[in-house]
Amino acid sequence: MTDEAASEARAARLHATWDDAPGLWGFLTTIDHKRIAARYIFTAVALLFLAGVLALDMRLQLSQPNMGRMEPQAYNEAFTLHGSTMLFLVSVPVMEAMGLWLVPLMLGQRNMAFPRLAAFSYWMYLGGVLMLWVPHALGITPDLGWFEYPPLSGPGYSPGHRADIWAQMITFTEVAALAASVNVVATILKMRPPGMTLARMPLFLWAMLIASLMTIFALPSVMLVTSMLIADRMVSTHFFVPASGGDALLFQHLFWFFGHPEVYIIFVPAIGFVSAIVETFSRRTLFGHVPMVLSVIAISVLAFGLWVHHMFAVGLPRLGNDFYTAASMAIALPAGMQIFCWIATIWSGRPRFATPMLWVLGFISTFVIGGLSGVMTASAPLDLQLTDTYFVVAHFHYVLVGGAMFPLFGAFCYWYPKATGRLMSEYWGKISFALIVGGFNLGFFPMHILGLEGMPRRVYTYGPEMGWGMLNLVATAGSVIAVGGGLVFVANAYFSLRRGALAGADPWGGASLEWAAPSPPPPYNFDHTPVVRSLTPLWTSPDALPMMEGIGLDKREVLVSSVVDALPQYRQKSPAPSLWPIISALAVTILFIGSIFTPWALVWGAVPVGIALTGWFWPKRSRRGATP
Repeated sequence: MTDEAASEARAARLHATWDDAPGLWGFLTTIDHKRIAARYIFTAVALLFLAGVLALDMRLQLSQPNMGRMEPQAYNEAFTLHGSTMLFLVSVPVMEAMGLWLVPLMLGQRNMAFPRLAAFSYWMYLGGVLMLWVPHALGITPDLGWFEYPPLSGPGYSPGHRADIWAQMITFTEVAALAASVNVVATILKMRPPGMTLARMPLFLWAMLIASLMTIFALPSVMLVTSMLIADRMVSTHFFVPASGGDALLFQHLFWFFGHPEVYIIFVPAIGFVSAIVETFSRRTLFGHVPMVLSVIAISVLAFGLWVHHMFAVGLPRLGNDFYTAASMAIALPAGMQIFCWIATIWSGRPRFATPMLWVLGFISTFVIGGLSGVMTASAPLDLQLTDTYFVVAHFHYVLVGGAMFPLFGAFCYWYPKATGRLMSEYWGKISFALIVGGFNLGFFPMHILGLEGMPRRVYTYGPEMGWGMLNLVATAGSVIAVGGGLVFVANAYFSLRRGALAGADPWGGASLEWAAPSPPPPYNFDHTPVVRSLTPLWTSPDALPMMEGIGLDKREVLVSSVVDALPQYRQKSPAPSLWPIISALAVTILFIGSIFTPWALVWGAVPVGIALTGWFWPKRSRRGATP
């Protein structure tokens, strides 16, 4: 048998082992990390469009004084739905999705450590999406903002179930995020290929590892606080009712202990995106790899020590405000070091300004503006004047959109040929970049001035005597341009899927392992396990990447290695596709939804959850030669 015939026979055996069943059964039971991540991304893109429409509607309402396009209640609902969707259903999940898609490929592995848990995380995320948007379609949209502070969200001021819907949506999405994060941490720490020591891990893997650890530490806080809010509303526990011994500020402390690290849970994966793109398009190893890793770790630690800067206006002791002012300013140091490392890499390399690289430049310039305004609002006396104005709206959009969404757009363009086998159009890519970045800055920079002129946020209209009309009209025009650019971006991705130039395995000349797999990757990703000898394995061994034998062809197996040195330890059976993740997610969904109507749902809802989990973990004896 020739080498080519042997390779084809090997690929056929791997396809038979790792491929999903056809049709609806395969759709429901798949545990392929690439298909699960694609579902996350498609869902998040659809929600990004819906949230963008809501934002545009609010901008049109504010474009001129005394506009009658929206009533106060409709504006409150749109504001709540937009903020909750973007922060809880788009920003964090889409970053997790990129990790689910890329981490096994960057590790030369065939799947995640816990593939069924990845499937369960998506179905729970979808439950959170439906938990927020189905009530909106039924006319019971949450209307208290995306953080729903007590006492306004308590039973005395918010009858009905609008606040309960918001709180339980948080629980759905955080369960999904925790499941995905545990999976990413286990995969990166215990499934690295031979030779990929911690010192040789690409910065993207470091970023996903640290962001996932931050998620594990931060998310229990918000799940706890929303559960306490539901308990106050359902069984009168009075956690946040001062008249009964509770404390309304306790909600803010617990919420922002999660809320500020969440900003960096979104931003840290973007550091990985930017580093991968800069390295590839500068044609040199990332400048200051070790300082970059240390700076990401420093950000992750400092992020948990400055949540109170969201609460400077609530009357806390001044000494405490001084501490959190210092911490809020200190976090700019590691972020600044990352900016200088990227600039040094570009300056000392041979940069090629393709569309992904343009998004990096847009990110750096926009994020610096957001960072500078963040240092300004870190000062408690100034923040006291600005915290409830449009200055803060401008600041956090510059940080979240410029600091996370722009790198995400660049990452999408960068890894699109790996996922689809085709390149996106450079011409339309540059047009969409110009429209989005230009429209964004035109839309949000005037909000700094509006804030300094005293325009409060969360208002649905204003009078002509305030003098805010022209700047709001400019901001609305910029938003329209940015939305138009987003539509061009999506159209470019859609039409390139069939008409784009064929990409090949490594169209950009990347250095990390995912570019060694075919484009698009087969269900098993790699037919052999690669061996790593440097930070840039494909540049070190451009002709023949070293490979390791020993992983099974006719049964699902993955390699488990040591945590520090990535020494191979044993072959681990990887589970087969299963219906139990979606069944378990449905059972948990019934429990969560029922619990906002009656506390007895926690008792009776635990029964189907227990049955589903028992079925999931029930030991199965496989026949000899069958896929386990």
